[in-house]
Amino acid sequence: MSTDQPLISINIPIFKCEKYILRCLESVKNQTYTNFEIILVNDCTPDGSMAIIEEFVKENPSLTIKIDEHEENSGLSVVRNTGIKASRGQYIYFLDSDDEIIEECIELLVKNALETDAQIVIAQNRWINTFENSTKDFGFPTNAPKKYYDNNLEIFLVYSNGDFPSSSWNKLIKRDFILDNKIFFVPGLFAQDELWLFHLLLKTETLSIIDNITYLYYLHGESVIFNRNKTNFENFLTILEHFAVSYNEQKNRKVKKLIQKKIVLFKEMVLIIQWKALKDKKYLQTNIARMQKITRLHLVDYINPTISLGIKKKNFSQNIPSYWATKLFIWRFGK
Repeated sequence: MSTDQPLISINIPIFKCEKYILRCLESVKNQTYTNFEIILVNDCTPDGSMAIIEEFVKENPSLTIKIDEHEENSGLSVVRNTGIKASRGQYIYFLDSDDEIIEECIELLVKNALETDAQIVIAQNRWINTFENSTKDFGFPTNAPKKYYDNNLEIFLVYSNGDFPSSSWNKLIKRDFILDNKIFFVPGLFAQDELWLFHLLLKTETLSIIDNITYLYYLHGESVIFNRNKTNFENFLTILEHFAVSYNEQKNRKVKKLIQKKIVLFKEMVLIIQWKALKDKKYLQTNIARMQKITRLHLVDYINPTISLGIKKKNFSQNIPSYWATKLFIWRFGK
C-alpha cells in the first residue's frame, strides 16, 4: 500500500435513503483524491435505494464499490460495525447517506493525516437547512483550542468540555487503531455516535483538526435531530450507564474526574433535549430521578478546586429531590 496515497474506506449506511443516496454517491465519485473504496451496507432497506445504487454501480465501473447485505434490519450501530469489518483501507471515513462531502474532502483529510500521523483527523461541517433554504457553517463545531494533540489526557479534557462534535462522520480514522482496540458500536442504540466517540477518545493518543468545511449535513423532515421520542431518551439513559461503567473501571484518577464531568454535562444536555421535544413534566421528573442513581459528584468534590463552579452547580441542581429538581429545571429552561 502506498504511504503517500493510502487506501480510504468510505462507509455509507443504506436504509430508506432513496431521496438522497445518488447525491451522496456523486459527491464521493467527484473526489479529487482517487484511492478510495466505497463500502455500502444495506440494512434491509424497504425502498428503492438499492435499485438506484445498482444503476450507479453499472454506470461507474471504475469505482471500487463493495455492497454488504444484512439478512435482517439491525440498526445503524450494527451497520457501522459491518462497515468497519468490511473495510480494507488504511483509514476509515463515515458518511451518512443523506449527506454529501465537498470534492476536496478526502484529499484535505489525507494530507493532514500524512503530515501528522494522527490516529484521528477531524474537519468542520456546514448545515444545509432544507426547511428554511438556509445554511450554517460549523453547525456541529470543533472548538478545540489547538490543532494537534499528542496526549490522551489533553484530548479527553477537550472532549469532556464538549469541544469535539460527537458525530462519527467527517472524521478520518486509522482502521488498525479501531480494530486493535476493539472499538465497535454498541448494538441497539439510536445515539450510538456519542458512546462510540467516548470509547474511541479514551484510547486516542494523537488527534489533528483542520478548519476546512468538508462535510455538508442536511437538515430535513427525516433527520434524527427532528425526530426524537421516548425511545431515544431511553437510549440516552443507556449511554449514561455505559459512561458510569467506564467511570467505575477507570484507574487513572484524572481521567476518572473528566468522565465524571462528562456525565454531569451529558445529563443536562439530555434533559434539555427531552424537555424541548416532549414537554412532558412527569417523564422529565422520572428521568431526573433515574439519573440521580447514576454517577455524580461526591461531597468531597465540592471542595476540589479543579472542578469548576459551573459543574458543581449543575450537579447540585440535578440531585436535589426530583420534584424540586424538575421545577428548578423548567424554571431555568422555560415552559
